[in-house]
Amino acid sequence: MTLYTLLARLFPIRPAPQYPRRVVLILPCCIGDVVLATATLAALRRGYPNAHIAWAVGSWSKGAVEHHPLLDAVLDTGPAALPVKSPRGLLRFVRQLRAGRFDLAVSLVRSPLMSAAVWLSGIPHRAGLDSGGRGFGYTVRAPVDPRQPRHEAEIYLDVTRALGLDVTSCRANAPVRDADRASVQALLAQQGVHHPFVVINPAGGRNPGMALDAKRWPPANFAALADRLAARFGAQVVLVGGPEDRGLLDEVANRMQTPALKLAGTLSFRQIAALASLARLYVGNDTGLTHLAAAAGAPTAMILGPSDPARYAPFADNALTLWKPARVVPAGVVGGVPDDWDWSRDGISVDEAEAHIAAFVKSV
Repeated sequence: MTLYTLLARLFPIRPAPQYPRRVVLILPCCIGDVVLATATLAALRRGYPNAHIAWAVGSWSKGAVEHHPLLDAVLDTGPAALPVKSPRGLLRFVRQLRAGRFDLAVSLVRSPLMSAAVWLSGIPHRAGLDSGGRGFGYTVRAPVDPRQPRHEAEIYLDVTRALGLDVTSCRANAPVRDADRASVQALLAQQGVHHPFVVINPAGGRNPGMALDAKRWPPANFAALADRLAARFGAQVVLVGGPEDRGLLDEVANRMQTPALKLAGTLSFRQIAALASLARLYVGNDTGLTHLAAAAGAPTAMILGPSDPARYAPFADNALTLWKPARVVPAGVVGGVPDDWDWSRDGISVDEAEAHIAAFVKSV
């Protein structure tokens, strides 16, 4: 018997209230996970239409859900991927939760430290993921088997299932605001970009929780694919990334035959979602912004390599997963990538990507 299992036996399990007044959804990091968890937000809003729902989310990721129409408030947990990892951070987070006077917490974090923090907050009803007894502090527990490859969004939805809520048709969702769409349209017009255009994001794999550049398709591949898509669809190309991705965007653009507009660190997360929603197609790696594009309703192609699509594919209807079946780490990206991973041998080729995208775009 593990310590966590013993603790789980000491803490009572009881049903959640049927009509909670104040709910806090807890998932601080990271962008992709946060976007996938908007399916859980949809289930909570459907189940508790009159409740005040806040999201405890980190500074890095909060831009992905700020102003979400299903959300009443955002509780900024700070820059750390796991705000309860240090004693000071844990106490700060507990104080934040207590100040919110919530009567139901919904935690999508597997850490035992988060379980303890939510218990210490005094919130009377606490629902959360329970992996190997780590959810001992929750009064409603959704078991997680880390050895079973399941989609992260479905695992998150297990918590709402444990609450007895209907999760039918709940998908990742990031509605685009008119103001964001208008600002992006103005920028594109200023830069001489007109419809149709395709958006390419060659970056990703980095967040406060980890750095995994091996998830990035090679820049030469993105350049070749961008040229082919521009020719196939008669489209202009827009390259996007964060402030730290300027060099990467330059490398892709310099390899291209087609002129491209480079937007590195220019747009907010919500504006990137708006840009994607206006595009003929969005193409990116297995990264948070690709999930955001798909959740915004954009025709989206996600390129996966050393990460399992069974866990990490877009959780949206209008999305294409580009993956060549290969050996992946059973535990998911938390376990890293295979030591001998090689994109040229194990990843999808430019020819294969173009063919699948052509068929996908024709069908949408």
